[in-house]
Amino acid sequence: MATIQNTQATAEDLYLVEGKAELVHGKIEYMSPTGENHAIISGMIYISLHNYSKRTGLGRAFPDNTGFLCDLPDRKSFSPDASFYDHRKPRSGRKFLPEPPLFAVEIRSENDYGRMAELKMAEKRQDYFATGTKAVWDLDPDGLVVIRLYLEGSPETPVNFHRGEIAHAEPILNGWSIPVDEILDEIEN
Repeated sequence: MATIQNTQATAEDLYLVEGKAELVHGKIEYMSPTGENHAIISGMIYISLHNYSKRTGLGRAFPDNTGFLCDLPDRKSFSPDASFYDHRKPRSGRKFLPEPPLFAVEIRSENDYGRMAELKMAEKRQDYFATGTKAVWDLDPDGLVVIRLYLEGSPETPVNFHRGEIAHAEPILNGWSIPVDEILDEIEN
């Protein structure tokens, strides 16, 4: 009788992937390339976080497609749309960062709507918090609530940001903020 081996993908397998992907449930989960609005938003947030890092001397900002390793039973990596990493200056070089970010931004794409998508996003937030991430933004450029800030201590009650408001990640990133209208105006022009 033949033995069937159920092999699980590893971080080493993930290093070989071209493009954006995460290691979830033992499989490589590929992520579609994003469109113009998504790229503009993630870039704006990265630049704002980068400027915050330079101004405060704290942490480091990372753009879209950066890999962060973690060690959960069903998840071994994250690749947020923008992020802030507060650990010592990473020395991972060409490798993924060894720990998840302090703050992660997830920008909704056209397939991120509906019941199943909501469950998947909630599961990912739980994974972020289980690995030490302290704050997660769920950014919906088409929503009435544009940004939902989820904090580790109250993961079921987000702080909501609408047009005309200034979004932040307090108390995790003290003094960092960005106007919601600045994000939306850039993609509407």
